[in-house]
Amino acid sequence: MPKTALAQKPRALPIDAQAVLAWYDKHARTLPWRVSPQDRARNVRPDPYRIWLSEVMLQQTTIAAVQKYFLRFTELWPTVGGLAAAPLEAVLVEWAGLGYYARARNLHACAKAVVEQHGGVFPTTAAGLLTLPGIGAYTSAAIAAIADDERIAVLDGNVERVLARYLALDVPVREAKEELRGYLQTTVPERAGDYAQALMDLGATICAPRNALCMLCPLQPGCTGAAEGNPERYPVKAEKAARPTRYGHAFVILDRDGDVYLRTRADKGLLAKMTETPGSSWESVKQEPTYPFTGKWQSRGQVVHVFTHFRLELDVWSVVAPQPEELTEGWWADRRELESEALPSLFRKVLAAAGLE
Repeated sequence: MPKTALAQKPRALPIDAQAVLAWYDKHARTLPWRVSPQDRARNVRPDPYRIWLSEVMLQQTTIAAVQKYFLRFTELWPTVGGLAAAPLEAVLVEWAGLGYYARARNLHACAKAVVEQHGGVFPTTAAGLLTLPGIGAYTSAAIAAIADDERIAVLDGNVERVLARYLALDVPVREAKEELRGYLQTTVPERAGDYAQALMDLGATICAPRNALCMLCPLQPGCTGAAEGNPERYPVKAEKAARPTRYGHAFVILDRDGDVYLRTRADKGLLAKMTETPGSSWESVKQEPTYPFTGKWQSRGQVVHVFTHFRLELDVWSVVAPQPEELTEGWWADRRELESEALPSLFRKVLAAAGLE
């Protein structure tokens, strides 16, 4: 651990992994991708495909938001082979609304790699999983531990909070992540998958962001943060950089039948390969609209969308195209069937502002 963070603190007791597992055996959350500890004790093996799919979906997203997407994906594509064989466009349509769309593209690429390079079987080690597209250190560890009980530290946001409180970590987690991972690694027991999920559950339900229920926590006897009497002080918050604002225009174009003109975004960059309405570039200074063609453009107000690194304000305009046959880069979509389009949340907001969603 960083000496500056812990040198002046009493040394925390080692985590009692068996106490954590005993708590998990009684209180494990029921999740659609999870094998319960009771079933795991009966040698029911978790499906690495379902673990991988859930972990990718859960990046930057809550369990409440993910569950319906997970159930839909596994209904459509119950195996990695089925997902690999699906067109990318179909995957993007089903992903629409989950955000961070690079995950969907990487998901499809990873499924194809598992099928083409590994015969449809996921590698069983974190090192092997790291060779697959879109799988990083956390996801590889989570899959290997949960699916195959590899004794490896699994450090997600919930676990980071548990450890920061347990150790009374005096620096932001991002400044000590590798040290935390090393500390956690020394505690991993034989039931590595259940242990990883137990710590996640502790962070989600007991050692929660705004409320630490220390009297219900199996780690309370050795927790430095609890001993100090103010565990919610941890994790120490890192300073947030200011989020800049960008500005642009979105153009909702209709034909005389009320169909809406859509097109596919570029292959690379933000929201790559997703469906959009035509629009301007997004600039740091607000610009007057440059319409795609001359017509009776009407203002439809403004939509605001917050991305990770910037805030976007789009002025929305609509028009009935005088010569729709001249628009050839995209396609005309029936406004009653827009749910079948791979529209991210931003462009669903744009269409809603124009009265189409």
